[in-house]
Amino acid sequence: MDVETQTVEAPTAGGTVPAFLARPKDGTRAPGVLVIQEAFGLNDHIKDVARRIAGEGYVALAPDLYWRGGKGRTIRYDQLPEAIALMQSLKDPEIVSDLGSAIAYLEKQAFVRADRIKASAPFYGGGLPAEKTAKLKCPVLAFFGERDAYIPLDSVEQLQAEARRHGKAVEVVVYPGAEHGFFCNERASYQKAAAENAWGRLKKFFAKHLQA
Repeated sequence: MDVETQTVEAPTAGGTVPAFLARPKDGTRAPGVLVIQEAFGLNDHIKDVARRIAGEGYVALAPDLYWRGGKGRTIRYDQLPEAIALMQSLKDPEIVSDLGSAIAYLEKQAFVRADRIKASAPFYGGGLPAEKTAKLKCPVLAFFGERDAYIPLDSVEQLQAEARRHGKAVEVVVYPGAEHGFFCNERASYQKAAAENAWGRLKKFFAKHLQA
């Protein structure tokens, strides 16, 4: 499916959040997908993910969560300490506000089929608060690498255990031998087989929960 892209601005407290928007070129009214950046910022990889999602028939919006300290800030993949420092400079209330503004922006667009948050699919998301699993209100598909140096497998197992205990729709996929960042083909840790499998699973997950 042909895709068109543009940079947009989503109003929020204290200013506007710049975001990368990708959507089907034919103007089809489609479900919205919020693409959340990694610690490295709204870089080419995140934009490519948004394009690929749009190519599957969705409207993808990737907000720049670092905008408050200067728009367009990205960190190279070989600058992990700098990326972590930048990520840790963010404040939770501001992140929540900015993501809420991004969702509100999507809901106002005529080409978006507005709805509540219907699904979530984190890729090697560290620090997932397993103790808050009981509050989940949507299905989750979470991807991890077996050899992730930043996310211990016991924390992944804890997430699975809590999901089972509370009867939540959480599917966890752990790829044998995969490291952190296995989905990004710009990183040394890229693992083609795992990335392709994850993309296939993600498409089925979206089709099941977003197209309904």
